[in-house]
Parts: sequence; C-alpha cells; structure tokens
Amino acid sequence: MEQKIHQGRNVKRFREMLGIKQEALAFDLGNDWNQKKISMLEQKDVIEDDILNQISEALKIPLEAFQNFDEEQAVNLISCNFSDNAMFNNRIEVFNNNPIEEIKKLHQEKIALFERMLKEKDEMMARLEKLIAK
Repeated sequence: MEQKIHQGRNVKRFREMLGIKQEALAFDLGNDWNQKKISMLEQKDVIEDDILNQISEALKIPLEAFQNFDEEQAVNLISCNFSDNAMFNNRIEVFNNNPIEEIKKLHQEKIALFERMLKEKDEMMARLEKLIAK
C-alpha cells in the first residue's frame, strides 16, 4: 500500500498549530496571494516545490514536514508507543542522584521555551503591524 501524504492538509495543520490565519500567510507570501488562494492550496494533495519552499520559509517549518508528515502514521506510532501496555513493557528505571540538577535543567528548558514563544509572538506582532500598516 502506497503512503499518501496530503501536502495541502499538512500546510493547514502546521499553519493552524502556529495560530496563523490564511490571510496572514497570504500576506507573507506576497501580492499575488490572498485568503481564497491559500484555502484552495490547502485542499491540494501535492503542492509545487517552489510554492512549498515559500510556505516553508514563511512559516519557518522544514520543507520535509509538509512532504512527509502523515497523520495516520503519527497516530499509530503514538498509540503503539504510549498505550498502557507499551509503557509498562518499555519501562525505564531512572535513578536520579541529584534532584537539584534535574530541577535546574527543567527550569532552563522552560525558560528556553518561553523565550522561543516570546520571539514567535514578537514576529507575529511585526507581521500584524505590517498588515495593519498596509
């Protein structure tokens, strides 16, 4: 059975995960784009490489994500690896000798995540300001 990747659906999925509206993506792609054109694009099974490259740059998501992400495979992978039995069978014993170091590491990861989220928010605000100014 041949794997069927729906690139348009992947564009929509990642765009929505980032909280970006079709109008904003159209604005980022340039003057010959609009919301309706993005909507039609998201219905296509296969998207031309040059357009997919532009979308990849606009959303800052690797091209391969649009080309290779298969929701069905991802759901199967998650359900196989994280069902109760799989978790029980694959249990890993963790011996934490220094809980303070683990707590520090967790805080550093949280700080890095918040910094990334703030940067994305700033980029989104800049996009919106450009949109408003236009």
